[in-house]
Amino acid sequence: MSIHKKNKRVTAETLRTMKHENEKISMLTAYDYTLAKMVDASGVDAILVGDSASNVMAGHETTLPITLEQMIYHAQSVVRASESALVVVDLPFGTYQSDSQKALDSAVRIMKESGAHAVKLEGGKNIKKSIKKIINAGIPVMGHLGLTPQSIYQFGTYKVRAKEEEEAQTLLEEAQLLDDLGCFALVLEKIPAALAKQVTQKISIPTIGIGAGAECDGQVLVLQDMLGMTHEFKPRFLRQYLNLYDEITGAVTQYVKDVKDGGFPNKNEQY
Repeated sequence: MSIHKKNKRVTAETLRTMKHENEKISMLTAYDYTLAKMVDASGVDAILVGDSASNVMAGHETTLPITLEQMIYHAQSVVRASESALVVVDLPFGTYQSDSQKALDSAVRIMKESGAHAVKLEGGKNIKKSIKKIINAGIPVMGHLGLTPQSIYQFGTYKVRAKEEEEAQTLLEEAQLLDDLGCFALVLEKIPAALAKQVTQKISIPTIGIGAGAECDGQVLVLQDMLGMTHEFKPRFLRQYLNLYDEITGAVTQYVKDVKDGGFPNKNEQY
C-alpha cells in the first residue's frame, strides 16, 4: 500500500518518507475549487497552486504580474477542495527576493489566509536569507531550481538550463544548499535528465521534476497542459492525457447550435 493511502493528509514529511522508500511522488497544479476537487479525488500526492495561474487563469505572457492577494485567492479555493493532497503555494515575484522579512510576512499571509500547507520559492543562494527565515518560523519550504520562470527576463528564453558544466555545478551546489537549509523538497525544471539524476542521488530531500527526466523522485505538470486545454503549448516534456480543448469547444459549439435552432431546452428540460 502506498504511503499516500496510509494517511488522510499528505505532509511535507510524507514526501521525504516517500523518497526514502522509493515511492514516486505525483504532483499537479490547480487554481480553482472544481478542478482541485477532481485532482485531489484522483489520489495525487501534492497540489501546487502555482504562479502559473498568471498564464493559465489570467492570460499573462509571464508569471510576473500575479499578486500575493491573487495567489491567496487561488490557494483558498484549492485548500477548500483538498482532503488529502499536500497543498503548496508559490510566493509570487517581488514578495521574497529582496527582503527576508517581507518574505516571511508574505509566507505567513499565505499560510494564515489560505490554510495551505507549504510555500515554494524560486532560487538558491540569492534567496538564502528568505528561505532560512521562513523555515525558522515553522513554515515548510519547497525549493525550485533550473528554469525559474520568475527570472525569465534575465534568462531571455525558456530553453533548457544547466547544459554547460559551470551552470550545472552551480545548480548541484545550490541544491545541496537548499537541502542544508531545511527545504523539504525541490522542483527541478527543464534541466538535463543526467543532471537531475545527480541531484536526486546527492541530496536527502525529494526532487520533483518538470522537464527534468525520469530519475527525479516525482513529477509535476500544469493541469491544463496535461488535460490538453492549453492546446498551443506542446513542449517535449509534456504528455497530454486528454484533448479537452477540442472536447470543450465542440460541446460549446453544439450548445450554441441547439439554442439557435430552438432545440434547447426540449420538453423534458422545462418545468
